[in-house]
Amino acid sequence: MRKLFAATLLFLAGAAAAQAQNYPSKPVTIIVPFAAGGPTDSMARAISERLRQSLGQAVIIENVTGAAGSIGVTRAARSAPDGYTISMGHLGTHVINGAIYSLPFDLINDLEPVVLLGSNPMLIVSKNAIPAKNLKELIAWLKANQNKSTIGTAGIGSGAHFSALYLQSLIDTKIPYVAYRGTGPAIQDLVAGQIDLIVDQASNSLPQVQAGRIRAYAVTDTKRLPAAPDIPTVDEAGLPGFHVGVWSAFWVPKGTPKDIIAKLNAAAREALADPAVRKRLGDVGVDIPPPNQQTPEALRALQKAEAAKWWPIIKAANVKPE
Repeated sequence: MRKLFAATLLFLAGAAAAQAQNYPSKPVTIIVPFAAGGPTDSMARAISERLRQSLGQAVIIENVTGAAGSIGVTRAARSAPDGYTISMGHLGTHVINGAIYSLPFDLINDLEPVVLLGSNPMLIVSKNAIPAKNLKELIAWLKANQNKSTIGTAGIGSGAHFSALYLQSLIDTKIPYVAYRGTGPAIQDLVAGQIDLIVDQASNSLPQVQAGRIRAYAVTDTKRLPAAPDIPTVDEAGLPGFHVGVWSAFWVPKGTPKDIIAKLNAAAREALADPAVRKRLGDVGVDIPPPNQQTPEALRALQKAEAAKWWPIIKAANVKPE
């Protein structure tokens, strides 16, 4: 019996090694848990073009929307641990949702970290019809229109949601939420004047600001965006301390062979080092992490630290799923 058990282990180890050696032998799918056209989707598409070269296979983007990204992340977590399904998400989907939703898996332990891709500050943006010309005037307008103005989100727990939650707490004003399946559709309605305001990732809203379709009031960082140096920081604009950023990353299902994770990490790092990718992401305000922060271990440490920071805050606020 012991010999049979040992032989079985050797066989499985050999099969896993062969699987990793031949990887990838078919297209790889990145599950983006938000609608096409949003910041997470745009980043995935910018990086996937370069990933194809490194992996030698097609890279498919699959948008699986709903419940602030938790539906897409659940599908990825339940996928085969063979490296052919990548979960892409961010602070909201892979940290905040763990404090809000009753997920059918452990958000921290049932996904293996691959690589931190970049971080993005938020922009406070409104439709052009709002009379406020600067942040102080916007805050005054929101107070005067309490419970009448509307702010878009990508659902409870999304980056736009917890940023809006933080904004309302700082200015002590209630703003009704309008939830979408991603901030891509939310921005479309903002441009169309259907909603009043969004606190949105710069990578998503900056092109619309630069085209003059919406108005930006401030960036939620301590420094201005190199791609938009005319937009003041929140400290400069009159809302000091409203610092929010959303980092994005890749994960794979628990049990994925370490050699496959290493190949995906190497391919992603090659993509992040590519001048064309760096320019494309930099143009919309994405800050690419230094090489020492691009390891699976660094991502695991960041995810755990953010959970320790945000989960008590979210639970204390009694945030519930829609």
